Amino acid sequence: MIDPGPGSLVRCSCSRPKLDPTKLDAIIVTHKHLDHTGDLNVMIEAMTEGGFKKRGLLFVPGDAINDDGPVVLKYLHNFPEEIIILKEGGKYSLNKIHFSTPKLHIHRVETYGLNFKIDGEDIISIISDTKYFDGIEKYYPGKTLVINVVLLEVNLNLDHLSIPEVKEIIKKAKPKRAIITHFGMKMILAKPWEIAERLTAELGIEVIAARDGMEIELD
Repeated sequence: MIDPGPGSLVRCSCSRPKLDPTKLDAIIVTHKHLDHTGDLNVMIEAMTEGGFKKRGLLFVPGDAINDDGPVVLKYLHNFPEEIIILKEGGKYSLNKIHFSTPKLHIHRVETYGLNFKIDGEDIISIISDTKYFDGIEKYYPGKTLVINVVLLEVNLNLDHLSIPEVKEIIKKAKPKRAIITHFGMKMILAKPWEIAERLTAELGIEVIAARDGMEIELD
């Protein structure tokens, strides 16, 4: 599970088929903001069956657990098998899946995107919250590229990506397909599925607007 925001546990139980949190192998947190960690503690409890089964891995940035404002409650620190601190350029393994955190993002807290490899192949990349910076696309080579896009238009006062910036990222990265998600209210009002259709037509690369409960089949 990546970034268990508010309602994650309820989403698991309401999903069809149900997602059993006691079967989780790991929880990964890209950064500690509430919309990405609102259900983090309850999902740690669920993964470890209330701490009675010491299991699973927890991957978090250092400031999510060590800073003055940690988001992982102290009594839960011994529940997972191990807590692993994410770092810029870090490489991690989970069974047959390998992932990395290639670059520290420009955001108000310590934030990383993710690259997942299976059998040595770049399967999926996730660009979490960040302000746009030159060369960002070079760090995310996945065939499927997931991008958090909060803003409809560029706003240099906010550390989030906008549609014009995302368009540039997709154009330069040239993934097999891109998925846009994490929409702000102006994005939602602008109908992100229509924006995705326009980007697909303009770029010649399939762009999909994420929706609740959506499943994607990976190569």
